[in-house]
Amino acid sequence: MNIPALTVFIGLFIFVTILGFVAARWRSGDLTKLDEWGLGGRRFGTIVTWFLLGGDLYTAYTFIAVPALIYGAGALGFFAVPYTIMIYPLLYLIFPRLWEMAHKHGYVTSSDIVQGMYSNKWLALAVGCTGIVATMPYIALQLVGMQVVIGAMGISGEGIVGDLPLIIAFIILAAFTYTSGLRAPAMIAVVKDVLIYIVVISVTVWVPYKMGGFGAIFSAVPAAKLTLATPPAESYGSYSVYATLALGSAFALFLYPHSLTAILSSSNPGAIRRNAAMLPAYSLVLGLLALLGFMAVALKVNTDPAFAEGFKHYGNNFSVPALILSVFPDWFAGVAFAAIAIGALVPSAIMSIACANIVSRTIYRGFLAPRATEAQESQVAKVASLVVKLGALVFIVFVPVPFALQFQLLGGLWMIQVLPSVILGLYLRFLNGWALLIGWASGTALGTWMASTTAFKAAVFTLTIGGISVPGYIALWSLALNVIVAVVLSLAFSPFQTVKPAQTR
Repeated sequence: MNIPALTVFIGLFIFVTILGFVAARWRSGDLTKLDEWGLGGRRFGTIVTWFLLGGDLYTAYTFIAVPALIYGAGALGFFAVPYTIMIYPLLYLIFPRLWEMAHKHGYVTSSDIVQGMYSNKWLALAVGCTGIVATMPYIALQLVGMQVVIGAMGISGEGIVGDLPLIIAFIILAAFTYTSGLRAPAMIAVVKDVLIYIVVISVTVWVPYKMGGFGAIFSAVPAAKLTLATPPAESYGSYSVYATLALGSAFALFLYPHSLTAILSSSNPGAIRRNAAMLPAYSLVLGLLALLGFMAVALKVNTDPAFAEGFKHYGNNFSVPALILSVFPDWFAGVAFAAIAIGALVPSAIMSIACANIVSRTIYRGFLAPRATEAQESQVAKVASLVVKLGALVFIVFVPVPFALQFQLLGGLWMIQVLPSVILGLYLRFLNGWALLIGWASGTALGTWMASTTAFKAAVFTLTIGGISVPGYIALWSLALNVIVAVVLSLAFSPFQTVKPAQTR
């Protein structure tokens, strides 16, 4: 057990726990209202929104998985960098308009927005349930990131003993989320992001200095990992995989309930636009973070007997902790591991709140209790947030990590299917709610089938177009079918449409 690292880790964890409970009094409001509990009263300015979105989008699993992917697969893993740049023009152009609609009509979730645009509660339910189902494995993967750093400090074991630190962490998370709502992760995100910046900058400066510069690092990496593989004849190979992964991931990211929750908590559209200009700073950090994968390769951390057990249990995900432990003193490792663990708490809190908002507004008030009071609606959301966290914890404790990864793969290709309903409806007024619902079902079915052909182990499916093989991201292929079905059926249903498009569009 690494006592110095563990001491620093526990100290920082206690600090953010206290912050989580104190946050209930920050910009205090009536937490018996869903707007106040689930969206922070829609009063977060540019700076708080920047930290909240950064903490929301750049999660603990991001900081573990991206370097691990590059450590294992090489240059292909860098698709995460351009896609996090591509999303910001979309944020600037589209989401202020969504914010204005939500603010005007009191919408809290994407399901509310869809219900307002199409007056179709079944389409709203489909959008809401897709968000919940896609987010649950996302929360579970935050636990994977936390598990890795806890294991790196020597805390491991079988059964309940090995999972006890994780259980304690999520009891704490559940408590301060219940009492403080979205204010808690917003306040903690500031600490998380400061720690992450310190750690990433320190590693990207100190490791090259120790190894003789980036030239020495790149020369120690096998050539096959430094660039994308050249495609074979009559195939786009890794080029189309890289491009479609980046584009599809960019389309899906801000559709997740937690992303939209952070956006709708902003105080005005200007705060969203300013964040579209400021958030690429996180993409810079992600690019530096991705290089940690190459640093771990260059240091050959997997050959160190001290890390054999970690790689056995966590695979390539252990590459970042191994890199930090091999180069830095134990106390700094504690800071780095605390940053990653806190990076799990922040998005997990926002994700559970976002799912709870959907359960309360779309399912409870939309179907079960249309006349529910604001207090009842808020209380249901608080309880639902606990259930969501418990579900994620049970998932990661009893379901093997590879299955969690497979569910996350499915979550991404399911989430992108709500794009026509949420985004295209802002600009194409002829779209019909039932046509969109059929398009959503078609895209979801096709994407799931394509993933099943890989035994749910890969996100890529190869199409043959004009005799040329085009391997690409499954989510993008299935979205294309979704859009075609929705547009064609909307035009076909137009003469028979009895309900006019909602005025909210």
